[in-house]
Amino acid sequence: MKKIALTILLNALFAMNSIAADWKPVSLSSKVTNVQPMTGMVLWTSEASDHYSAYGKCHALEYSYVAPCKVVKGCNADSSINYDWSYLEDLLDDIKSRNHQAVIRFFYEYPGEAMVDKNVGTTGVPAYIKARSDYKESSKTVAGDGFTYYADWRCTELQRFTKLFYTDFAKKYEKDPRIAFVEVGFGHWSEYHIYDENGVNIGKDGNFPSKDYQKEFFLHLANVMGSIPWAISIDAADDDYSPFADDKDLRKLAFGLFDDSFMHKEHEKTSKDGYNEECWITMGKDRWKTGVCGGEISYYSDSDQKNFTREEGMYGLTWKDQSEKYHITFMIANDNPSKNSYKNADRFKECSMMAGYHFVVTKCVTDGTQTKITVENKGVAPLYRDAYFAIGSIRSEQSLRGLLPEESIEVTIDAGLECDKNGRALSKPVIASDYILDSQTIEYDCNYNTTTGLQMVEQESTDDNQRYDLSGKKVSENHRGVVVVKGKKILDKSLLSR
Repeated sequence: MKKIALTILLNALFAMNSIAADWKPVSLSSKVTNVQPMTGMVLWTSEASDHYSAYGKCHALEYSYVAPCKVVKGCNADSSINYDWSYLEDLLDDIKSRNHQAVIRFFYEYPGEAMVDKNVGTTGVPAYIKARSDYKESSKTVAGDGFTYYADWRCTELQRFTKLFYTDFAKKYEKDPRIAFVEVGFGHWSEYHIYDENGVNIGKDGNFPSKDYQKEFFLHLANVMGSIPWAISIDAADDDYSPFADDKDLRKLAFGLFDDSFMHKEHEKTSKDGYNEECWITMGKDRWKTGVCGGEISYYSDSDQKNFTREEGMYGLTWKDQSEKYHITFMIANDNPSKNSYKNADRFKECSMMAGYHFVVTKCVTDGTQTKITVENKGVAPLYRDAYFAIGSIRSEQSLRGLLPEESIEVTIDAGLECDKNGRALSKPVIASDYILDSQTIEYDCNYNTTTGLQMVEQESTDDNQRYDLSGKKVSENHRGVVVVKGKKILDKSLLSR
């Protein structure tokens, strides 16, 4: 990726006139060098373990399915659920041991697999529900997916349990930093994949919840999940079996989206299909502003997971452009490490760092008792959980959660920043969050020097950014000296030295 070094020329007199006399600028130096928490490429836990030595620092997230029956032991006399969370605890601790956070998805149907009880196609419905006389599962060998049993959504206890399960889960895990995101849904793999065309008669024998229940469930989920960012499949846009396309109230909820075939050959509307992009649009073009967006690189072709990290991309699309277009925060790319020999780990890390948020501090001043920091998000998506600038144990009141790309805010910390005689901070502010592991750090870029009044900023090529001289006239890239780009005065030293 082509990068150029730009030098921002700051007017010292204007800066001093714009702030009180006792506020002093602070020299700060900081750089984002790692994949940021809650962002980037995702590996399944087994793959993350196998490739840990080479890839452990190239991603920050791991993925796993979880069947509710694995943590449910029964129903009590008062209708509360008897849980044993040890299965999930062991999973989360395993992921944490690699300094990663979890993306988890609860499911009832997983065609063709024996991951529940070693029998192919067993549902993840708790045993106490399966034992009821009013519960009867159907089954089918599904074209392309394999044999599966289907949860019986005619059973009112299954409906009640499903809502209560997420209530109880959120109460226990809402503030647990081991969990980054939760994916939810219905059908095969909870991906809304249950189609008439592959031999399943949707709704027959109660194999899929009604639109009314789905609405009831998602309204409930929005009330109980608290601060846990949750996402549903883009396939929920299909109005044949989902209520979202025709229900504005549901689309107003602050949920995210995941796309299980991202970047496949006919993903975009410019192809002859474009189904995926149409689903994104139906579910809301601006959904990413309030709900996390992610998914899984396509398996439509055996080479998709292998090739998507190449700079030239595939099918005329690049990961960089697509992650920016859809404001991607995380993406499962499980087969890339084992199938791709192309710049492997380094490129995997680089692609991880193209997703999610990226904070840049553009200004820092202190009066000895307070410190004000101006921070901009240069990433492709906001941060979806609270994080705060902090000096020692004192945090700013303003959270960085929801700061959109290319936007900036000023945060105030009720603590002074100690500096040397040249205005350099003796210890730099940090970004603190209760939703990351103790071993993780949210980094930020900053290289501001008060003695020169200059800040070195590394950014992508500005070939497409119009430049102006100080009189407001358009100038070319070869114009020497001070120019204005995107409202900022810059001085390109490389041009002065020519």
